[in-house]
Amino acid sequence: MTTTLEVHAFATPNSIKVPIALEEMGLDYRLVPVNLREGEQKTDAFKAMNPNAKVPVLIDRSVPGDGAVTLGESAAILVYLAEKTGHLLPKEGPERGKVFEQLFFHASGLSPAFLQLFLVAIQTSPQPEAKARALAEVDRTLGVLNQVLEHHPYVAGVEYSIADIAHFGWIWRHQAIGATLDEFPFVSRWFEEISTRPAVVTAIAKTTALAR
Repeated sequence: MTTTLEVHAFATPNSIKVPIALEEMGLDYRLVPVNLREGEQKTDAFKAMNPNAKVPVLIDRSVPGDGAVTLGESAAILVYLAEKTGHLLPKEGPERGKVFEQLFFHASGLSPAFLQLFLVAIQTSPQPEAKARALAEVDRTLGVLNQVLEHHPYVAGVEYSIADIAHFGWIWRHQAIGATLDEFPFVSRWFEEISTRPAVVTAIAKTTALAR
């Protein structure tokens, strides 16, 4: 049987989200490596799929009619897959709103904060002031998430959702960029639980292998 879902990705925080969702949903898919170290995301072939030249990109060839849907932006892909399968996103009500609240907080707050710290961390001689500012913003966003998780087991309430997957993507790499969860016990508890989910373990192994 031909695999109809294709994920163009690399071993990055944004890429990891899509295989996690697919593993959680029990969907068959094929990972296609895009070597960012060699600039493959900037080729004409890749930009024909995503003009923004960023991973991940999902191609779904199971769609009737035109035959394929191509999507960039990890959050959009998560929503698409959740609505396609009926998993990890409430169909209506306040619970659905809370998932989107966290997705938008991720896009506007936590993800940019972690990205900025990453960009500082990879500099040959980072300025101490710049690193301190970037780390302070990461801590601020983790504090917001910690407050949410103090009252609920998952970021959008009592059910695991695509919002958890979105946040996990960057928090998965917190140690590599010099952040710590030591001051955020509820985030730490959540992170340890998500890290041990079988689908997450499998997705991490498959995605990190793309960089080898």
